[in-house]
Amino acid sequence: MVPKHIYTPAEGRRMRVACFMSGSGTNARKIIGRSLKPDSGYDVSLIFTDVRDDRLKRSGGKRCRALDIAREHGIAYECVDIRDFYKARGVKRTDLSLRPEFDRMVLEKVERHSIDLIANAGYMSIMTGPILEGFSGRILNVHPADLSIMEGDERKYVGIHVVRDAILAGERELKSSTHVIREKVDHGEILVISEPVPVVLPEGVDVSVLGQDRGLLGQVVDEHQDRLKEAGDWVIYPLTIQMIAEGRFALDGGGGVYLDGVKTSHGLRL
Repeated sequence: MVPKHIYTPAEGRRMRVACFMSGSGTNARKIIGRSLKPDSGYDVSLIFTDVRDDRLKRSGGKRCRALDIAREHGIAYECVDIRDFYKARGVKRTDLSLRPEFDRMVLEKVERHSIDLIANAGYMSIMTGPILEGFSGRILNVHPADLSIMEGDERKYVGIHVVRDAILAGERELKSSTHVIREKVDHGEILVISEPVPVVLPEGVDVSVLGQDRGLLGQVVDEHQDRLKEAGDWVIYPLTIQMIAEGRFALDGGGGVYLDGVKTSHGLRL
């Protein structure tokens, strides 16, 4: 298979990125911050959210900050509220049969802005055919685990509780991975894997004890997630986007990743 660049640089043009978000937008802010550097090669040209500005999130009543971030940086803003979408149809949000209809509405909004790359920055809606096909190989995510770790023929740390799972499995270090979004969640091509963050347990506590104390486990997981965001997610996500803007990554459509023209097993390891 012939590899194709995720983005091909053109003189006098910067890559146009859309940040998709559903919450506080810390990843989006880091991506925007990197874009302000003259050598980044990209601009964040759109903030898209599936949570309207006045809707409170269930967890602690916090509001999505997408509109705030867009206004703060003078970036275009689009919203298709997913809860309103399902409510209007009298169907529960867990019914994924309607998700392609939702994603067609999203795609229509995004296509107005001549976007080259989508970066999911805390976007909580599962993407389906219309977006995955419309931006095939051009949708990114950052995941709080080393996606190259396998268990048999499957990636070991996928899903939403991977920091907890890795700690309880006895991993001695944690890493973040940037990857292309494909239909199977957390199984797209790996682009960059971060430097390790050591796992540090409270003195006198081992994994067996930790697994039996939910309160302590939650505290330990939260502390490691915060450290991993700072040393992992917030470093490699903007870096990955800049490397794509520079034309350094290509995909062959069969799972192969090419960095600077050389095929790699798992992209770049820092």
